[in-house]
Amino acid sequence: MPRVKLLSAIIAPLLLLAPAAAAAERPVLEISSDTVLDPDKPYGAIVVKASGITIDGRGALLVGAEAGDPKTFTGTAVRAEGVSGVTLKNVRARGFERGLHVSQAEGWTVEGCDFSDNFHDPRFGWGENGRRGGILLEQVGHSTLKGNRANRVWDGCVLVNSSDNDLVGNNFSHASNTCLSLWTSCRNPIRDNTLSHGIRIDPGEVHARDSTGILIESGSDDNRFTGNDCTHGGDGIFIRVLNGWVSTGNVFEGNDCSHANNNCIEAWAPRNRWIRNKANGGSYGFWLGASDQNELVENEACGNGRPDGPHNSPHLPDGGHAGIVFMFGPSSHTVLRGNICRDNHGAGIAAIGDLDQAGPGWKAFHWIAEANVLEGNRWGIYLHHADMLDLAGNRFAGNAVADIHDAGDVRGLRIHTPAAGARAPEAVVAGPTSLRAGQPGRFDAGASRSPSGAALACRWQIDDAPFPDAAILEASFPAPGFHRVALTVTAAGRSSLTWRDLYVVDDAPEVGTEWPADTAEAVGWSAEDPGSTVAFSIDRTMRLVGAGALRAVVDPYSGGRVTLLHDLQGEPHRLGGGDRVVAWLAARNPNVPAWQDGNPVITLVDGRGRTAHLRPQRDLLAAPASTESREGWLRVEVPIAGGDGWLRSGEAIEEVTRIGVGFDSWGAPALDIRIDGLHLSGGHRPSRD
Repeated sequence: MPRVKLLSAIIAPLLLLAPAAAAAERPVLEISSDTVLDPDKPYGAIVVKASGITIDGRGALLVGAEAGDPKTFTGTAVRAEGVSGVTLKNVRARGFERGLHVSQAEGWTVEGCDFSDNFHDPRFGWGENGRRGGILLEQVGHSTLKGNRANRVWDGCVLVNSSDNDLVGNNFSHASNTCLSLWTSCRNPIRDNTLSHGIRIDPGEVHARDSTGILIESGSDDNRFTGNDCTHGGDGIFIRVLNGWVSTGNVFEGNDCSHANNNCIEAWAPRNRWIRNKANGGSYGFWLGASDQNELVENEACGNGRPDGPHNSPHLPDGGHAGIVFMFGPSSHTVLRGNICRDNHGAGIAAIGDLDQAGPGWKAFHWIAEANVLEGNRWGIYLHHADMLDLAGNRFAGNAVADIHDAGDVRGLRIHTPAAGARAPEAVVAGPTSLRAGQPGRFDAGASRSPSGAALACRWQIDDAPFPDAAILEASFPAPGFHRVALTVTAAGRSSLTWRDLYVVDDAPEVGTEWPADTAEAVGWSAEDPGSTVAFSIDRTMRLVGAGALRAVVDPYSGGRVTLLHDLQGEPHRLGGGDRVVAWLAARNPNVPAWQDGNPVITLVDGRGRTAHLRPQRDLLAAPASTESREGWLRVEVPIAGGDGWLRSGEAIEEVTRIGVGFDSWGAPALDIRIDGLHLSGGHRPSRD
């Protein structure tokens, strides 16, 4: 069950490693020039000291531990830091903690090397266990890994802060954690690799402990995965978001992720595309939760959840699974075209909103499902807590219970009959992404296009409120907050969609988060945390209210609570009944897991140094009100007297001279925080006159 997987990965303690096995006493070889190794001679570790050189192993073996438990192996077979343009080929290494570790480099070529039988721990439980095993690249760019092996290791290959690298034809299969793992690594083409049997599981165990063929984490964007074998994993491909930092813009085409113990493909992030992949014979084909704005085209998701195969975590009724399911997280603005979902033990396609609240916290909202093949399932399409759906040209046959099943609270379902040969129209919306409360908004679909020349119908909805079909939508928003503006255009029975994420901001003067256009730096801000260093600046690019937002980069960060404090300019703000602190926040925390101990904590200080604190009863950054807040903005409105989900502590104060916004992470990687639209509502600021 995906929720259990995520929670267990967060709370599992790291295990201490046993003492290392004895390693052979071979000297470390430092290489600073072109070198050819002797294939008949065993070597110890290598340190690469110079750029622009070639090392040809000719099949030579680097030996760490001669014997022992692989989870006790130590050291690195080939280590390089700060050297670029190196070619490493035909080297073998075994018995080390890592086969190859390159950092702070560019232009490497690693070809024909074998880093198998290094650190390996199939018995490890849940959680992270270090970056160990085959290949580790940290801050490496514009490099090529081709035709290498790393089998029977913890991680076959890990990319950390490493972008624009080409991985082709490698075999990183049979890993006890991941065959390939990306952390904050972008624009990497990854094609024709064998990434199968990424699995760590005991006999009779259900969930395979987050092991997977491909793991994508923490802002790994715009990568392209093509033609990879990701079969027989715990998952085949897993886009995980343990810290709220989503990975977007990735394209997956022609990968085979079949026969996974859990989910052939599992993802929890927005705006990724899935084209002609195979997701057959797992517990689920595609499990997509909190995956807004995803597109699935011509994929296979067949034979999943069957009693004669993997069938873990049945979450649909009567022990059901699904070929494609969106569940346990929002799925706004979703497109499914031409997918084949046959013979699944449950649904072919399932769109499921929030099941945990009497009034659902979210819907499966704004979907198009066209030309999908849905045959031999229990339900062809299963809908529950779903809204604004357009279906057309789907082929149903032999579904045991229903072709389209309404499990309750399904609204705005339209079924079209497409004209022969009709192509999907193009949906285009023009309109604002932010407005002030009370300001009218105008959204125009006039640039949308029907390729067949057929009449174009424009369907609008904002959150759960539908509007009349028209080319232009005009609406006003009396209160601040976040809204989903959805547009579907239909012509000749075919549809396309687009959307606007709309922020309605307070119509109030800002405190400490707005500056004249010619201001060079933020003023009046300081930080309270002696172990951290905070650099304040004005961000005029990522902003929401006015011309700029406050940006605070906490680096180094102590790992404790850091409070960003602003000294009010002029007279104190005298408090009155019903006063509130309001702010929009955007925060990036690379630590896994991300936040702890309640965030944000608001601090108020008066002129005599007396202090009051307001803490949210649930962590608003760890569990934001909308999934879009993970990469966008989160509005907090804090009653100074407490209540409405906020706990007040500290001293009684009648005026405010300083406002603080506090953050606390589980770990100590740098924090990147933005605050905009900060103000106090109610009360008054005495005039200087």
